[in-house]
Amino acid sequence: MVKLGVNVDHVATVREARGITEPDPVAAAVLAELGGADGITVHLREDRRHIRERDVRLLKETIKVPLNLELAMAPEILDFALEIKPHSATFVPEKREELTTEGGLDVIAGHNRLEPVIRRFQEAGIVVSLFIDPDPEQIEAAAAVGAEFIEIHTGRYCDAADDRQMKEEFALIEQASICAANCNLKVNAGHGLNYRNVGPIARLPEIRELNIGHAIIARAVYVGLERAVAEMKSRLP
Repeated sequence: MVKLGVNVDHVATVREARGITEPDPVAAAVLAELGGADGITVHLREDRRHIRERDVRLLKETIKVPLNLELAMAPEILDFALEIKPHSATFVPEKREELTTEGGLDVIAGHNRLEPVIRRFQEAGIVVSLFIDPDPEQIEAAAAVGAEFIEIHTGRYCDAADDRQMKEEFALIEQASICAANCNLKVNAGHGLNYRNVGPIARLPEIRELNIGHAIIARAVYVGLERAVAEMKSRLP
C-alpha cells in the first residue's frame, strides 16, 4: 500500500496568524495518526512562518509514526535537525518571498554542498530525501550525491490548466518514477495533491509515500482532521 504522510504546517500557520498557542500542530498530528496517517511531515522554514523548533521537539516526543522534517540548507536548521534526529529529512529549496515551495531542488548545482551534509545526516541515522522536479538529470544527480529517497514535486501536475497539460505532466512524473527506481532510489511524491487528483499518482507502482498537507487541513475545517485523513487514505491503493 502507498503510505500517507500528513503535513501539519498549516495548522501552525493559523496559530501564527494570531500569535497565540492554538491551534496546536502537535495535537493535530496526533489526530492525523488516529485517522490513519503513516507519517507526519513539517517544514521548519528559515522565517519560522509556521512550524517552530518547539513544535518539532514535541512532535519527536509525542507521535508514534515517523517524523519527516523538511528543511533548507541553512546552517542553524541543519544543526537543529542533527540534534533532534527525525526519522527522515527532506531537503527542499526555499525562498522567503514564496507562498509555498515553488519547485524542486537543483541537485546538480548543489552537489558539492549537498554531498557532505547528506553524509552527516546518514551517519546520524537520518534517512535523506531530496525534493526534486520530475527531471531525469536531477534524479541521476540525486543518486550520485548519495540520497536514499527522492520526493517528486507534483505541483505542475496539480496546477495543470487542462486535461492535456495534466496528462503531459503526469507522463513526466511516471517517467521520473521509473528513472528513480532504475537508479536504486526510493520514490515519494507530493505538493498540491488533493482528493480529486491523487489517484493516478498513488497508483504509480514506484511510489512509496505521498506527502499531503493543504488539502487535508482544508478538508478538516469541514469534517475534522481524523475524518479528513481517513478520507484521503481511502483514495490510496
